[in-house]
Amino acid sequence: MDSRIGIAVCRLAGCLAVAVGTVLAQTDESGAPSGPDWFGIRVVDEDTGRGVPLVRLRTTGQIDYWTDSQGWVAFLEPDLMNQEVYFAVDSPGYEYPADGFGLRGVRLKTIPGKRAEVKIRRTQLAERIYRITGRGIYRDSVLLGEPTPPASTDIAGGVVGQDSVQVVRCGDKYLWIWGDTNLPHYPLGNFRVTAATTPLPGKNQFDPDVEIPFEYFLDDETHYVKQILPDDLPGAVWLWGLLSCRDDRGEESILAHYSRHLSLGDMVEQGIAEWNGQQQQFVKVRRLPMTYTWQVPRGHAVRYSDERGDYIYFAEPFATTRVAANRSAVLDPEQYEALAWDPELGRYRWQRAQGPITQSDESAFVAAGQIPADAAHFQVVDWDTKLPVEMHRGSVQWNAYRRRWILIGCQVDHGGKPSHLGEIWYAESESIIGPWTWAVKIATHPNYTFYNPRHHVELDGAGGRIIYFEGTYTQAFSANPVATPRYDYNQMMYRLDLARLPWQVTDKPSDGGEH
Repeated sequence: MDSRIGIAVCRLAGCLAVAVGTVLAQTDESGAPSGPDWFGIRVVDEDTGRGVPLVRLRTTGQIDYWTDSQGWVAFLEPDLMNQEVYFAVDSPGYEYPADGFGLRGVRLKTIPGKRAEVKIRRTQLAERIYRITGRGIYRDSVLLGEPTPPASTDIAGGVVGQDSVQVVRCGDKYLWIWGDTNLPHYPLGNFRVTAATTPLPGKNQFDPDVEIPFEYFLDDETHYVKQILPDDLPGAVWLWGLLSCRDDRGEESILAHYSRHLSLGDMVEQGIAEWNGQQQQFVKVRRLPMTYTWQVPRGHAVRYSDERGDYIYFAEPFATTRVAANRSAVLDPEQYEALAWDPELGRYRWQRAQGPITQSDESAFVAAGQIPADAAHFQVVDWDTKLPVEMHRGSVQWNAYRRRWILIGCQVDHGGKPSHLGEIWYAESESIIGPWTWAVKIATHPNYTFYNPRHHVELDGAGGRIIYFEGTYTQAFSANPVATPRYDYNQMMYRLDLARLPWQVTDKPSDGGEH
């Protein structure tokens, strides 16, 4: 049946109102000023009561509105006020109840100055809590006169979009860096790295449930975000493998791999850069030949010490390369080690002669009988469907609550169902190198991309039971012809309660060893 005919029939039957959904009566919000002309719609998680970002409300005239980071939509359409208006409701990882015709939406009377609340059910494990970067994070809240987090409406630097975050402790603060940054005057307004600092989370600092209060490094002349690794040569400059270690004098050194690109796949220079706190920028300290393809900081760095030594591991998404945790070793590509299968020993070992094994390499070796299936480390399987999961990028961190290493990673799906690079998975292991076996999907972004996810262990709460992760939400690498206004090419924060995982914490503690 044509959906328009279905709606007409339903209206005649007196049953157009969605029977299963919950819509509260429109009332004035007390204690906060309200915009005199705007009608406010707030979409909330039915379990937590928290506003849900990235919910699309669509009228029958195909006009789209997207909730801000508090779940608000400020509605003002001259020809649609003071009447009942139908809004289709949809959001990745959330669901509104369907009516008898399968339509998921709600009718609201759009009275200026009034408010309505719409409850939506979360269908994924992770809870989307706010957009971290870009302008207009609380645009609709501001238009409606609703209170917003303290630092949310005074964001300096002109940031419109930001790509791929990394973070490291720097003295009594955290240093955050991003790749390319969109600015109002040009999409690649800054393609030489952007950076900011925040205080440490906690009492009297900031609450990651509410916001991340960035203080961006700004250019003195333009007042836009400054180039953190300036370069006179052409191309975009990116940093990866951001880490902190000590130099020979015992002083803190923050290092990263830098690469200069003329295009996405055309790298023309690489080396190691170091943070200079006085200059408030990274400086190149060693240029490396292009022949070093894996003997550099990569992906997301994590430090781990045991009786075997003090190392920095690099996860992409599996921790298959490492280097001793000191400045001189990080600068020397000959000191890097890669994980490889040793057929004589019948196990994995660290070595320097060949590059690290990949998930696809291991799959081929297992299929050929060169690695026993029960010795594989990277054959990740969906807990629900028992189907293999091919991983792209992610991070590995120790978790005190699970007493395991946990991996938050992005899936590669070459068929693009439901997305090519938008499905986010959780896995865990007793060892930093695996084996990684069972995984559960924790967030979905159908026909969209959410790449380079990063678990922020520095923000973990409730003894590690509550974790936070973010990633780059972007139309890129998807088949979607329409970019989400304001959200596209920005960082999105998720919160995950590990008590909700389908398998329970075991009584057996893990020592976090390599095995």
